[in-house]
Amino acid sequence: MSQNTSSPLLWLLRFFARLPMHTLQGLARLLANISLLFPTKGVSKTVRRNLLIAFPDMPEAERNQIAAESVRSQAMSMLEFIKSWGNPPEYSIAQIRAVHGEQLFLDGLKNPNGLIAMMPHHGSWELMNAWANQHAAPTIMYKPVKEAAMNTFVLEARSRLNATLVPTDESGVRSIFRTLKKGGFSAILPDHVPEESGGILSRFFGHKVMTTTLISRLAEKTGCSVVLMYCLRCKDGDGFEIFFEPVDDRIRSKDLQESVDVMNQTIEALIRRDPAQYHWAYKRFKDAPHFRGIYHKTDEEVREILATKDLVIEHPSASDLPAAHQPPTI
Repeated sequence: MSQNTSSPLLWLLRFFARLPMHTLQGLARLLANISLLFPTKGVSKTVRRNLLIAFPDMPEAERNQIAAESVRSQAMSMLEFIKSWGNPPEYSIAQIRAVHGEQLFLDGLKNPNGLIAMMPHHGSWELMNAWANQHAAPTIMYKPVKEAAMNTFVLEARSRLNATLVPTDESGVRSIFRTLKKGGFSAILPDHVPEESGGILSRFFGHKVMTTTLISRLAEKTGCSVVLMYCLRCKDGDGFEIFFEPVDDRIRSKDLQESVDVMNQTIEALIRRDPAQYHWAYKRFKDAPHFRGIYHKTDEEVREILATKDLVIEHPSASDLPAAHQPPTI
């Protein structure tokens, strides 16, 4: 721990956390604009590639504008996270200017079967943790980051919250299951690419992508409430707004495919309302069967693939998966 405490990176993170929010946001926009000067490199390339896949019929100028806004928004989110992590929970709570659909959340907390908040990589979700912790003590999954100093910084922030951290493995799944069975609360990011053992193919922006089954399995087995939860910057740039929205009851379907499809449809509908707020830097389509190596291809090659008529891939049902690919038992 002493090495982490004296790490130059940890010192820098703590320094950034002391800067005013508007200063960090300005710095983020500057860094993003530098990145945008190199559209075929790094984050800019991935964002543009994802948007081409998701919105192939959109005029290129409009798509590029969304890409630029998205890169800037993601950069601001990253520095906003640092600000939130480096300050007491009261700071983040004070940044929340409005909460929309709050009663959905409060009603969900009353469910004796528990509540899951489905939090996509949309907007500035870390700002919500402190607010939610005023009402419940969640059990959340945490995967340590490779950089020791960053891991120390984030764990310091998590320790200030009334939350239980569990690993991103089968033991963590069982911990969340027990929390829900006791009527507790968990927040889960639903749009990462899972291991094959924890996912099935489900359509996302018209393409079958490997999608986590965690929320679906937990919801079906416990009968818990599920709400969509996200956080956006206020339009005037001063503070943030939290949003809660209902999720179709089919999220608790015994048909795993139907449940996972509902989850992806919910996330996609949110993104389509304001695609610039989504974190497109994540390589969400990398495991789509017809998109192997898609992030290493040229735009022309991608357009040729998108123009192919036969892009329908059959879903494997949960029962058809090989034993090694069956989800862990809850």
